[in-house]
Order: sequence, then structure tokens, then C-alpha cells
Amino acid sequence: MTAMAAILDRITAAMAREIDRGRVADYIPELSKVDPRHFGIAVATADGRVISAGEAARPFSIQSVSKVFTLSLALECLGEACWQRVGREPSGDPFNSIVQLESDNGIPRNPLINAGAIVVSDILLAGRGPDDAVAAILAFMRRITEDDSIEIDSAVASSERKTGFRNRALAHFMRAAGTVTHDPEQTLAVYFRQCAIAMTCEQLALAGRIFAFAGRIGPTGETIITPARARRVNSLMLTCGHYDGSGQFAFDVGLPGKSGVGGGILAIAPGKASIAVWSPGLNTVGNSQLGTMALEMLARETGWSVFGEG
Repeated sequence: MTAMAAILDRITAAMAREIDRGRVADYIPELSKVDPRHFGIAVATADGRVISAGEAARPFSIQSVSKVFTLSLALECLGEACWQRVGREPSGDPFNSIVQLESDNGIPRNPLINAGAIVVSDILLAGRGPDDAVAAILAFMRRITEDDSIEIDSAVASSERKTGFRNRALAHFMRAAGTVTHDPEQTLAVYFRQCAIAMTCEQLALAGRIFAFAGRIGPTGETIITPARARRVNSLMLTCGHYDGSGQFAFDVGLPGKSGVGGGILAIAPGKASIAVWSPGLNTVGNSQLGTMALEMLARETGWSVFGEG
């Protein structure tokens, strides 16, 4: 057994002993059915290995973790002009806040909150219909994982579409402000389906390699995005990736990371590894409770932190 495998086994055993596992996202009916006892973790390392433990091969809805990948695509499509429609500052508010939009004249504070990710979906919709935009997102995810089996969970997508009233409010408000340029229902048809992409921890760890290795799918692998773009996405993950819990995550874990209400977290140790963890129960700010604990334990045992060891 490798040292990393032993670490992941210890983390998985520690998480199995936890009694308080948080609460699943019951405002999306399909997610409310997921058993909070699930836990999986996977690490894609610089030498090309994927080491995993727990239920790392079980697919789950990645939800807002998808936002770092769609942002990468939007930057490729629109470049620096993206920042005219979405900011780059931490929100300090819940991920679905509408108050902030009103005070900021319809411009979302950053692309990793719901309003910002809806704008990103609107950017990807330019010149094509929702089905083609979603197909482009799926093609990107399959390319960076080298896995054509990745699909959208249609049941989750349908559940989000039927209950996404607050996201509709955000989209319509931004349409009135001119930040969203298409029919809000068309834009949301992209957004709801990107959030319903289903992946395993192993697949998600592979996808995160582009951020761990300066835009490549490994230290010497194919370049997918520019190093500058990877660096910028990492910076946004560090400052904004956990909504109003981003500062606490940076303090406890010390790595760029992006959470999703499906219970997944992608974390990046630049130059070293991409890490994916999944546990469906959420803490009070909507991030995986056990996933956060597991990443803190991993960072402590490996010494991985962008702020240095200690």
C-alpha cells in the first residue's frame, strides 16, 4: 500500500465514525433522496495515478463544482470581456443571494455563485441553442477526464428545472439589467443541466488535473487551457469557491476548492495533485460537512497548502 492510499484509508475510516454528517440539499427533491452515509475520496497525482478510497467510483451530481469548468470554457469563448459581466470578488453572502445583485446593478460578484454561473451559461449560449451548449460542456468534461461515459443525470436536471424558482428570479433580474442577454429560460436550460452532470470522485479528480498542472491533464500531458487561465480559476476557487464559507475553508484547508450542494468538493494542490471528495450531507453554509473535514485532514497529513506547511 502506498503512503497516499494509507492516508485515504485513514480519512475514510475517520469519516465513517462521524455521527453528525450534515443535511442533504432537500430544496432539490432529487438530491433529498441521497443517503448522507455515502463517502468517497480520490486523488489524481503528478505521476498519473488515481488513488481512491470509500465510494470513489459511485456517481453523484457535481452541481456547482461544474462552475469552474464552464468558467474555463467561457474564458476561452469571450476572454477578458467576461469580466465586464461578472466580478471577481468574494460575495460574503449565500450562493443564491438576490440582495447583492440589486446593490451591484445586476452584475454578480463572482462567477462561482449562482448568479455568476448563470451569466457564464449565458455566455456559452452565444450563437447556439441550449442543447449545443450543453453538448460542448459535456465534450469538454469527457476530454479532460479522457472518459466518454460522463453524462447528465436527467432526473436531477428535471428536479432542478421544476423547483428552480430562485434561480429563475436571478436570471430574470439580470435579463432586466442586461447582464443576461438571452431568454432566461434558454440560459437556465444550460445551467440546470450543467449542474446535473454526474461524475465519480475518480472522474472529478481527473478533471481537476487541468487546474493542478497549469492547464494540462498531467505535468507533461496535453495542454487543455492556458496556464494563466488555470491560475485565475484557482485564485477564484480559493477566494470564492465555498461561498460565504470560503474564508473558513482557506483557513482550515489552505487549498483552492469548489464545492457543490450535491456534496462534492474539488480541491487543488498546485503542481502536486487534484483531489475530489464526496459526502452528501452539507454544513450550515451549503458545503459538504464531511468533505471539508476530510480535506482538512488530508492537507494536514500531506502538508499540502498554498500557504506553506504548518
